[in-house]
Parts: sequence; C-alpha cells; structure tokens
Amino acid sequence: MIKSWMVIGIVVFVVGLASNLILPSDLKWFNRLQRPRWLVFERAIPLIWTVIFICAAWSAIIVWEKEPGTQETWLRMGLYLLLEIVTMSYTSVMCKVRSLKVGTIIGGTGAILSVILALTVLQVSEPASLLLLPYILWSPIGTYTTWAMIELNPADI
Repeated sequence: MIKSWMVIGIVVFVVGLASNLILPSDLKWFNRLQRPRWLVFERAIPLIWTVIFICAAWSAIIVWEKEPGTQETWLRMGLYLLLEIVTMSYTSVMCKVRSLKVGTIIGGTGAILSVILALTVLQVSEPASLLLLPYILWSPIGTYTTWAMIELNPADI
C-alpha cells in the first residue's frame, strides 16, 4: 500500500518540477534586476523555501493522517496544492511576463492563502497548523522584497 507521505511528497516534487520550466532569457531578465541593498540573504532563499515546503508537506501528512479520505480533508489537500501552485508559479510567471507587479500579486496571494490554510488546518491539528508558520512568516518578506524591487526597476513593473 502506498503511504500518504509518499503521495504528498510525489505531488510536491512534480509540481515543483513542472513550475521550473523557465527559459534562459527569462532568467537573464530576472538576474539583471537591481535588488535592495538590504537583500543580503538572497543566496539562502532556495534553502529557506526548501525548509518551508518540507514543513508544509509534513503539515499535509499530519492532516491527511488525522482524517484520511474525508471530504473536508480532500478540500484541505486541494488548498495545500493551490498554495504550492501559486508559490511555484511566482518565479516562472513573473519572469515570463517580466513584471515585478505580477510577482508581488502572486506573492501576496500566497501569503493570504497560507493564513487561510493554517486557520483551516488548525481545526484538525495544532502542530500541522504550526508547521505552516514558516510560510506565513517568510511569504510577506519575499512579497515585500519583490515590491521593493519595483522602485529600483521602474521599467519592469
């Protein structure tokens, strides 16, 4: 029998792979953008997001294990999936349309969705909800950073 952690891990991995289809020209656009001086932690961002996704996946596993297969659990799993899709679309969509404003909107959407998900999950498991705290704390930082880049790159709004 396939374990829930395997299914959730595979879904996270597949969505992550699918969203990383970024053309070199799109990455070139992103890499040439000016960043705020205070953005000294940019190299750590991939590691930070890796930890956040591990916590979110672990949260989803806890929720599934508490009430496997119920309609409410499936709806929560859909919300986890939506949050991952929104999060993973940030870079690819922003780079494709070459718009920091779009990136800010996507980041803000993820921040809002993470709070909604955490509140929904809290009804099932406090530890699962707390595992979403890294997302809730980090997402506004990433969104603010993108918003701050608009002023430094006015041609790329």
